Amino acid sequence: MKITRTLTLIIALTAFLAGTAWTAPQTNCPVMGGAINKQHYSDYQGKRVYFCCPACISEFKKDPAKYIKKLEDQGIELEKVPGSEKKPAAAAPAVQ
Repeated sequence: MKITRTLTLIIALTAFLAGTAWTAPQTNCPVMGGAINKQHYSDYQGKRVYFCCPACISEFKKDPAKYIKKLEDQGIELEKVPGSEKKPAAAAPAVQ
């Protein structure tokens, strides 16, 4: 009976983890690979990308999609730009 419960638990846990995407926060510069400095960043399409130095920001801006893809392919979850979440528009007043 213990073996059956243990196997059921293992199968359930495996199924759960198989459907879970593994992501990590950004810790390295996508251009040079060094540790990021959160004072150096660029916002692109609602995502904030951090860099090790200002020179890397210039390089990133030449082809931002390339570097975003590189980070996302590595399982990096980029921060959302603060305030980029769209708020529902206020309803227009009724005209009488």
